[in-house]
Formats: sequence, C-alpha cells, structure tokens
Amino acid sequence: MYKKCKRLVAATLAVCLSVTALSGCGNQTANQQKTTSNVTAASLKFPLAKTETLTGLTTYPVGSESKPNNRTIFQRLEKASNVHINWTAIQNDQWGDKAKLLMASGSGLQDFVFNADFSDSDLLKYANQGAIVHLEDYIDKYMPNLKAVFAKYPVYKKMCMDEDGHIWGLPWIEQLGTNKEAIQTVGNMAFINKKWLSYLKLKTPTTVDELEQTLLQFKEHAGELQKQFKIDGSILPMSCIINDQDPALIINGFGKGYGDNDLDRHIAVSDDGKVICTATQEGI
Repeated sequence: MYKKCKRLVAATLAVCLSVTALSGCGNQTANQQKTTSNVTAASLKFPLAKTETLTGLTTYPVGSESKPNNRTIFQRLEKASNVHINWTAIQNDQWGDKAKLLMASGSGLQDFVFNADFSDSDLLKYANQGAIVHLEDYIDKYMPNLKAVFAKYPVYKKMCMDEDGHIWGLPWIEQLGTNKEAIQTVGNMAFINKKWLSYLKLKTPTTVDELEQTLLQFKEHAGELQKQFKIDGSILPMSCIINDQDPALIINGFGKGYGDNDLDRHIAVSDDGKVICTATQEGI
C-alpha cells in the first residue's frame, strides 16, 4: 500500500504470511513495478542474509496478546525468513471502523494487511481507490506453491478473480470432498459417531425421520454407550459448536445441498442460475 513498496514484499509475503493475507503497494509507478520484477523466487534464499523490515496491519481478539511479534508463530516466521514486521494491531471489536479509516485516509497505510477478512465489496472499493494492487502477477512470479494450486485447480483461481481477471486478496483454501459435497460449497457439515451406529446395529440416517429415530436410540441406550466406550460424562444425542458447525447444518444436511454462502439470509444460486432462499427449498 505504501507508494514506496519494498522490492521484496511479494516474495517475502509468500513465506512469512498465511494465505489469508491481503497485500498491496498503492499507486506504483512504472519504475517501481520494474524494480520488483528484478526479484525472482529462484534468486532468493531464506532466511535472507540481510534483515528486511515491512509494515503490517492486523487484528487480534479481545483479551489476547496485542503485540503480534510476541506470538510464537510470528517469531518462527521471522526466524525462518529474516523479515521483521512492524505491526499496527487493532482489537477485533474495533477493527471495522478503524480499518476503514486507515484504508480511506491514504496516509499511514501499511505494506500489507494480514487476515483482514475484507468482503468482496471492500476489496473492489479499495482497489478503485488505489489503496491496494492486484496480486496475480506477484503470485505468478513469487508464489510457486499457490501458483501450482491454481494450475491444478483452476476453479479456485476463478473464485478469487473479479470480472476483469484481477485478484485483490490471497485466499484461504481448504479442500475436502468434491462437487456439492466439497467443504467450500457446504460450509456447515454434520458428523455422526459411526462406532455408536455400529454398536447399536443402526444404519447411517439419510432422512430427517431416520435421524430423529437414530438420536432417540442414542438417548435410550446412553448407559450402554457410556460403558462400552468408557465415556466419562453425559451422552448428548446431538450437539453443535456455535461457529461454522452451528445448527444451520440442518439446512445443508438434507435436500439438494445448495450450500449457504450468504449465512445471514440463506441465499444461494441454483444450478440453473436462479437466486433462491435455501431455507425454503424442498427437502429442507
């Protein structure tokens, strides 16, 4: 984001940051772009012989360590790369307002933003303002691992791009399952204890009614399950963790499995291109 962008920024980000990072160097001049092109991944060796210093903007949870460089993960990354980060850290309950002010100010911007959790509209807005730069050229030149993922799975690259083919933020990619069973399609996933099913001679439920009867069996045979599997505590036939595995998993557990990309409104796009409310579809 700084106009005076470090010539090693793209290469070092590939090593010392997770894929949730967002980086940019502002309105670069042609000379600055030419300078960064002289650096190649093959010519670099980590840790760097000379310490490089970058500035970063990040957030931290309330009540946790407020200085990123005191965290073990960042200490390990600095040791492995010899890249020191001067952080500006904002408490996460103040992140929204303060980050927007910093991004809009045009002054005091950092070399990159780490784990920003910007929305698509935020990225496009900051791109139009010139606060960030597109990353596809940096990925091709300095991030061989991410480049290889994009080459093997072009759909992930397409998901990161805007309508002009630009990438404004680095992705977090998790792959489990395929098509409509892929983890990125169905965010809320349910799990069932197959050992309990086997012990009670039950089949994996595939309908709401079957699930209800299975859970009742877990409840009725709780004492046997505790004894058989040496469970110290109560048997809960069904429980939820209130984050990505919350009760909304019922929406994706049955029916056609549209996914639930708009978690607040349960809106998705069907295979035939229609905008639908997932909570009102047949089979839910």
